Amino acid sequence: MPKSLPIREYASAGGVVVRDSVEGVLVLLRPERLGPDAHPELRLPKGHIEPGENPQQAALREVYEEAGLSNLEILADLGHQTVEFNWQGYHYIRHESYFLMHMPSSVGCRDPEEQFVRLWLTWEEALARLTFEAEREWVRRAHRRWSLKLQDIPNQNSQEAKDHPEV
Repeated sequence: MPKSLPIREYASAGGVVVRDSVEGVLVLLRPERLGPDAHPELRLPKGHIEPGENPQQAALREVYEEAGLSNLEILADLGHQTVEFNWQGYHYIRHESYFLMHMPSSVGCRDPEEQFVRLWLTWEEALARLTFEAEREWVRRAHRRWSLKLQDIPNQNSQEAKDHPEV
């Protein structure tokens, strides 16, 4: 019987960012890290929720830190999912929260973190190229919401949004 790995559990938050001028989504290329498919990792911005932060605050902070985008508007809560994986001798349990974010034309922008290259891909390209299935699920949820063209998107604090995050 194989020895079980030590467990590391944490909460994270991130964003699926869209903008008016491009029909697509922000992704981050990490050229120096290869995914399981041996291609450079392509992912969505996300990271740990820090003490004292709520998921929305953490998601906005992480998008700013990783992608260099500030003053984004959260349009909808895309829900939550738990992802489990083994990496570097540990079994990780990550509780993820994601938000659909809009980048207005007046958004503050700086270079992304050194490890990332900021890319804008069509929805289809993002779904085909993202490294991890869990992140493709976030893009599917965001695309369904964005396809409504901002009509009938429930307020992210409403009971409907909490009861039906996949809509």
